Amino acid sequence: MDGDNEDTGVVDSSPGSGTSTPKTSLDAQLQATLQTYLDSLPYQAESIEQMNDKLDLIVSRLAICAKARNWNMLSSWDSLLQCWLLMRYPMPRPVRAGLVKFYYQLILVPGMEPRVVRIWADMIQRLLATKPGMKRKLEPEDLQLDWEPLWRVLRKELWPKGRNSDSSRNVVNILLFVADLCKRYFPAEQIPNMLDTFIPLLTQESVLSIVPVLTSFLPPRHIESYIPALFKLWEAFNSQVLDDRMLEFAGMLSEEHVAGKATGDGGAEWKAVGIWTEEQFATLIGKCLNSMNVPVGSSRGNSSTGVTADTGASRQSLKIKKPGSRFLALANIIIYSMSVDGPERNGDGPGQTGFLGGSKALDALDKVVTSTESYFHPSNSGHWTICLTNFMQQILSTLANRWKSEESPTCKTPVTHRLTPAIKRNVVKILRTPALLSLFAKDILAAAYAQSALRSMSLLEPDLIMPQILEKAYSGLESVNETHRTTAVMNALSGISIPLVNGNMWTSGQRHVVPLLEMCLPGIDLNDPMKTICATTFIISVVQHIKIGELTSTPPDTLTHDVPGEDISMANTTDRLPFGVEPGGPAAHTRAEEVALTRESSSGFADWVTSFFRRVLALYENLPEEGGKKNTTGGKQEESVLKCLKSTMDVVCLHLSDSLFDLVLKLVFDYAVSNARSNSVRAFGQLVATLARVRPEATLAKFIPLCTGVIEEELKYGASSVRTTTTHLAAPSDTTLHWNLAILRGVLGYGGAALLKHKDDILRLLLMLVEKCKAERGYSGSARLMTRVMHTLSSVYPLNSRFVNSDEWEDPEFDVEHYKHWGKTYEAKDVDIEWHVASGPEIEFVIELLEKVVAPAMDVIDKLLKEGPAAHPFWDNDFCRHMHMIRSTWTGLPTLIEDRVNDMQPLPDPMETDVDALRTRNLDVQAGFTLKDPTDMRYQRVFALRRRFGDILHRASVYFRESVDVDHTDSVLSLVRATDVHLMEYGITRSTYGNLTKNYGFARNMHLLWNKQRQFSRLIFLKRAQVYHSGRVFVASLCRQRTAEVDLLLEDLVEFSLSPYTRIRRHAQSVLITAVTTYVGSTRFILPRLFDALTPGTLPDRMKGALYVLLNKSIAAYALQQPKFAETYIVSLLECQHQEKPSIQKLVTTVINEALPHFTEESLQTQNLRVPLPAIDSVLENLRQQFPNLLQDQNLLDEAISKLALTANLRDSAHAQMVASIVSIAQRPKTHWRYSQAATKFLTVLIRRDQPASPDLAALFVHGTCNDHPTMRWHSQRGLVRLMHTVKMRTYGTASVEELWYDEWKNPLSVVHTISDGPAFFSELQKPLADVPGGPSVYIDKLNTGFVVWEKGIKAYRTPPAEGPVFQWEAASRPALEAIRAVISQEGWFDKLFALYGQESNRTSSSSDLRPDNMTFVKSLIKMFEGENLDVMLQAAEPLWQDADRFKQRAAAELVGGIMRGLKHWPQAKADVFWAWLQPRLPKIYAQIKPDSVNYWESVFASELADRDPRRHKILLNWISSLSIDWASDSAFAMGKAIALIGIVADMLAARFEPAADKYIHAYFDNISTQYAEIRTQLAQGIDAMIRLQWHPTQPSVAAFLDACKTQHDPLRIREAKYKPRVERLLNDLSAWKTQRLPPPRVNQSKYDQAGLTLLNWLWIASHGAQAPMVFAYVTPLLPEILRMSELNDSSELQTYSAGVLLVLSAITPPKEFIEIIADYFITAIRSTSSWRIRLNALPTLIVFYYRNLTSFTPSSVQRIMDLLLECLFDENVEVREMAAKTLSGVIRCSQRQSIISLRDLFVQQAKTVAFPTRSDPIYAESIRKLHGAILGITSLIEAFPYAVEGWMPPLTEVLATHATDPPPIAATIRNCARQFKKTHQDTWHTDQLAFNEDELQALSTMLSGISYYA
Repeated sequence: MDGDNEDTGVVDSSPGSGTSTPKTSLDAQLQATLQTYLDSLPYQAESIEQMNDKLDLIVSRLAICAKARNWNMLSSWDSLLQCWLLMRYPMPRPVRAGLVKFYYQLILVPGMEPRVVRIWADMIQRLLATKPGMKRKLEPEDLQLDWEPLWRVLRKELWPKGRNSDSSRNVVNILLFVADLCKRYFPAEQIPNMLDTFIPLLTQESVLSIVPVLTSFLPPRHIESYIPALFKLWEAFNSQVLDDRMLEFAGMLSEEHVAGKATGDGGAEWKAVGIWTEEQFATLIGKCLNSMNVPVGSSRGNSSTGVTADTGASRQSLKIKKPGSRFLALANIIIYSMSVDGPERNGDGPGQTGFLGGSKALDALDKVVTSTESYFHPSNSGHWTICLTNFMQQILSTLANRWKSEESPTCKTPVTHRLTPAIKRNVVKILRTPALLSLFAKDILAAAYAQSALRSMSLLEPDLIMPQILEKAYSGLESVNETHRTTAVMNALSGISIPLVNGNMWTSGQRHVVPLLEMCLPGIDLNDPMKTICATTFIISVVQHIKIGELTSTPPDTLTHDVPGEDISMANTTDRLPFGVEPGGPAAHTRAEEVALTRESSSGFADWVTSFFRRVLALYENLPEEGGKKNTTGGKQEESVLKCLKSTMDVVCLHLSDSLFDLVLKLVFDYAVSNARSNSVRAFGQLVATLARVRPEATLAKFIPLCTGVIEEELKYGASSVRTTTTHLAAPSDTTLHWNLAILRGVLGYGGAALLKHKDDILRLLLMLVEKCKAERGYSGSARLMTRVMHTLSSVYPLNSRFVNSDEWEDPEFDVEHYKHWGKTYEAKDVDIEWHVASGPEIEFVIELLEKVVAPAMDVIDKLLKEGPAAHPFWDNDFCRHMHMIRSTWTGLPTLIEDRVNDMQPLPDPMETDVDALRTRNLDVQAGFTLKDPTDMRYQRVFALRRRFGDILHRASVYFRESVDVDHTDSVLSLVRATDVHLMEYGITRSTYGNLTKNYGFARNMHLLWNKQRQFSRLIFLKRAQVYHSGRVFVASLCRQRTAEVDLLLEDLVEFSLSPYTRIRRHAQSVLITAVTTYVGSTRFILPRLFDALTPGTLPDRMKGALYVLLNKSIAAYALQQPKFAETYIVSLLECQHQEKPSIQKLVTTVINEALPHFTEESLQTQNLRVPLPAIDSVLENLRQQFPNLLQDQNLLDEAISKLALTANLRDSAHAQMVASIVSIAQRPKTHWRYSQAATKFLTVLIRRDQPASPDLAALFVHGTCNDHPTMRWHSQRGLVRLMHTVKMRTYGTASVEELWYDEWKNPLSVVHTISDGPAFFSELQKPLADVPGGPSVYIDKLNTGFVVWEKGIKAYRTPPAEGPVFQWEAASRPALEAIRAVISQEGWFDKLFALYGQESNRTSSSSDLRPDNMTFVKSLIKMFEGENLDVMLQAAEPLWQDADRFKQRAAAELVGGIMRGLKHWPQAKADVFWAWLQPRLPKIYAQIKPDSVNYWESVFASELADRDPRRHKILLNWISSLSIDWASDSAFAMGKAIALIGIVADMLAARFEPAADKYIHAYFDNISTQYAEIRTQLAQGIDAMIRLQWHPTQPSVAAFLDACKTQHDPLRIREAKYKPRVERLLNDLSAWKTQRLPPPRVNQSKYDQAGLTLLNWLWIASHGAQAPMVFAYVTPLLPEILRMSELNDSSELQTYSAGVLLVLSAITPPKEFIEIIADYFITAIRSTSSWRIRLNALPTLIVFYYRNLTSFTPSSVQRIMDLLLECLFDENVEVREMAAKTLSGVIRCSQRQSIISLRDLFVQQAKTVAFPTRSDPIYAESIRKLHGAILGITSLIEAFPYAVEGWMPPLTEVLATHATDPPPIAATIRNCARQFKKTHQDTWHTDQLAFNEDELQALSTMLSGISYYA
């Protein structure tokens, strides 16, 4: 339930946010909106005052639950608040604000479950109503929230403690979601404080965490204070995640501040383009262009390396997700930045300046679409198609939203900054061709986006788009054999149906309605289901807006060609176009002519209706036979077709004129009389139902006599007399019976009071059917008939679904002028809705049917139960058919009587902690129940029958449970279904309500043209009213109270759920699970019975049934939350090992695994039940201002609070008992190892930080760590690590509950080291180890600040004392630690542990990697016991590290790594013992490292140095720094070991390694030409890492950083290149080495090749990193050399790498000033080189770079590229010329269309001036080159527009044709151009050829063939 966010809210008439409407006026409009809802109901609803009283009760209960810390019950009342919101009543703003504050504070309560936090976050979203297009319920002045407590909670989720992290935990996204919802309500004055808090935490590693925090917390006001900084950060990092976040944020800000300063306080100032500067907008458009992922040149991959860069981020950062659409954000940026903000450009001719439409944003959109236009064509589709079409659809949808919002008189946007008609029209013109091309996309989703775009265009500019759509529609519908085109145009027509039929929107559409309807009829074809669905969708979309009736003066034609149904042909008989429509497109007419044509076309309605129904009947005749378990017709496709046809006929019949209705009724009646087809029984019944819905009296009068007579006759002669109880194929002799029963079901499905005229016939028929129908098909069909009758008579449902109100429909003038009303829309207040509400006679008839049909059936059941099968040979058949009739009757009466069991009586099975007054209840709203007064005699008669029904069900259940010797499967299934009806068929089910809501949402979306649309078709408001009424019924049917009768039936269902018969068991389980979620307190009732079924001695089937029920998530969640049941649940599962059946054991494992996630630390803790929560008390006190009686019920409050301590104590004692019981099971010698393992898993998750662990638990874990079973060992280690970590937390976090649950507990040695001078502090950290005399005073382990700004203080640790113990662990946990100590101190324990570590792993995947769990376990032991048993551990390590076996090496590495990581806070004396042991062994360990063990030791050293002050590891670091690299070594592995260790130190020490970085970088460059490939890769990685670690553009303060971002060009120093001189030296070396290259095949041994590969590898690695923009400072001088490398054909590796690097550089967004520099390097290299291969390879790379950075090129740089391409067109080498032509074509297509005419003239003139000399002439080759260049230039112009024929294009064919027979390569170029032209224009040639005259067509033919017949 979405409450205020229900889709029904979209059609509210209240204004949206941002309006200037006073609040009092707004409140009045909200009340007016509510009144439209209430007026749409057929009964009197509650007043606002009554609903406010209910709200008072809900809020008071919420407050009491909060006071009493009853969080689960609070969530239940939260659901009731959702129900209140669903009723659409206005909530006063102060109340809404108070509730938001209340839920906001609840989320911040320490130790709150993530599941509950998610629920409360959703409630904040509902209260704030933040869905797109919805009006904002609160403004910042209404609500102010404090951001700091939320940040306090979020911070520990962003960076969880190492051993406390949980990969499945998603709280960080929930909290960021809350921040994003509330950021508007954080005070704008807090922006500086936010920036002071967040910016210092930004580092290279945390950027993907901090930027989401910034965009989620920063209020969208005063954006000038932080936007420059965000853009500078964005520029400096290469990340797809960052792109998504920033684009979404920019899109939101663009929309938010579209009105500029007029937005209000904090509004953004308009800048160059909207609220963006020129540079910022260029960045945004560049990201937009790269988001399309279109292939350019040979680049077919992703257009960004950001995705690869993100994979290197921390796992915690990558957990941060936010759903959203990048293309919606881009659309918001572009559309909400549009205004007339520059000079207007007139056309695309040469010399034109300015912007399209006078708008810079519009001009940018034009460039983006122009550069990607060719990729919209279906023949050029790929993964980019979805991106392009989605972008197009979002642009047009957003444009419609803004255009319509600016039409509102309350719009704040100044007129000068609003969209203009010219801008709107230009957007449509820009996207018109792409949309029409995408209409036929191969991808279904892309085609859907295109259809949505066309729909938006038809709203904005119908004159521009509608004629072209119709042109394609006629051509597509004429060729029905081209299915894809046909379905595409029908879908498109469905989307534009409103402007098509509405003459006010587009005057020329109405005359096309009948011809289009006729042309789509052949689409109704059973052999093509998809085409049929599309055809019916189009028919519905049109007919629902019109009346089908003739508009001429002559009466409609009578039925012609009235042939029997079986003679109806499926052939297409309609192929004509409407008058006035030519194949080339619709002609223009005046309004009067359009009306005349519309009137004339309406004469075809009668023929169309006749043809339509005949075609439907013909389709029915060809259906497959009905059958299967569900009695369906064919498969899913046939069923889908039938559903669509039913909906279509429903709409068509509803909108028929009276005469046409009579025509159809006669046709259908005649068909019913003369046919009875078994394959279309159900389908034909649905057809009759569509008629009955429109005019029930006429339909009843026609069919009742026929059907009753035939049925009586059939039953008389034995139809349905063969007794069956299961679904089966109908007997052929019963076909006529079923045919007429189906017709009756259709006829009696509507009409209400109209049935009363035929009540005697109906009653007599029903009694006969009950008595005579013995076969299952017969009696089930009869029962469904009863359901329809009961529903028709008793239910509340709307009657008239026509497109106009009934009074308008019945107006005589409407009959002759109804075309004026086609497509009419209404506001909610103008819609008159007619409902069926049961009258007195109808109720009496219902009761009569109950007493005369159902009561006798109950008598039969009673008799059967009493006498048994012995007295009745057909006992099961009689039982099933009578029970079926009974349950079907009640199925049709869900709202006949209102259940009045709403008193809060204690439950029969109370718990000690129950507070009855707080128990969940329903909202008790008016819902249109027929009988509500229990004193009414009619109510009592019905209630007595219903109670008797329940009694019969229970007695039958008892009977079947006792009759174990007889198979009554069918009867029991019938009984279970009947029980389902009795318990659940009340009001409306959740699924039914959900389907109604979805149906309404779909219909509304189909009619929704902009977000805040207020006028819709009448059908939408009808559906809205139906959903609103159904919502009331749904709310009234929630939270039903248990009664004694319900308990009996639940007990029966439990027994059936344990049945030995699988069919019974499964169905009963489904019913039971649904029932327990409906009846309050029913789960606690059934759980003991389920647990009993798991005890030893129980039959396997009963166990299986119980396990399946316990597997249900809601039942498991309840059981595991309740102290009373949790232990029994787990123990019962762990005691199931007595059952050996494999299927049961597998099921037990599944139940256990599903139960584990329910136990979280938060769900187990009781600490927040015991400590004060002042924030909650404060917010409740504030809420009391709105609700004076908030906590006035003192007795209830005292009772609830009195349960608080009891609840906490019960949970604690139950938890202790549960742990003890599980430990006991795990310790039993006979417990199977699988169950011991499961017990260990349970015990691990049951560890609590607010309670000390028991010694028995600790002993169990520590014994399990030496278990021979690896998995058992792993779980035991995990449990023991968690236990010891909990001891640490409890010892360090005793100050407050917040400290413990916010992970703010502190090590006694930790201090906050003040940073007064950041550079000096950093310089101190970078001092070499030897320069720190006497050791440091504090250790700084984690440098999580200082990248751009230093925090004021940083966490540090004092030096531990020389002697221990350092820590005194808390007293309550010491017994557990003693239990651990007792075991690990045993002789041989460590030997066994490490022997197990040294065994060969069974998991092949882990054999080559270190096992972090083992290392963490050793670390935890070391930390906890401060080096006890160190000598034993070191002794055990000796044989391990000395053994060359890789598994022994791994064990040694895990042991040494664990000790090193754990001795962080050891007393120095103990630490010295370990280092003294390790120091002499390091060289030996290093020498023993082999390729199969190198990963282990590298992982150990990396783990040890990570997040540790290097001064802690002097010995290790000094040893590594002493390693010498023998660059001349013959062993690449020996060399690589040293380089790898140095790289690890550099990576782990990061910025602290900077003093040593120069030494190594120079060494790496000096040896860059190493002969080993693996060493080259390591050098490249090392160079990249050491450049990165030196990047820390620190500023003195946040204010200085923000100011630098505003005033400095490069505040983050990404343009600096410290080692650029070293690179230039390398370039000089490369030049020398190139002359010394060895000849093949030894060329790869050349220094040039080896150094070049290292260099390219470095650039490749850097380009795929997060800091990729920094690489451009180094790459610019290298470009010429890289280009030269690409020409080396004798080195394929160098050639491949150089080409790859050149292309990947285009996938990074460079700093703007580098763009032209790089382009100029390309241009210079191409011009200056003498190698044609360099030119050939450089040209495609240049065009890729040009395209990726298209928006950042200046006109002068573009002109230089154009000049270069023109030069290359006349290059000596033909391949270069051809490449230049392709490149020129792409450049023209992307951006240089204004140059076309001048280029055309240039090329034509050049072609004409070249004269061919003889072949022997010296200038022959020169002439060929010049002419070929000119011809290539002309073909490049033609190929720039592959799917269009521009006006200048046809004359060029004559120029080319004259050279079609010239010598090669000229002729080949012309033929290739002609062939490509033919290929790309073949689909549209019928219109494209009109652009050519006869001579030009002949010239085109000559180009293709190379032969001129006129020569």
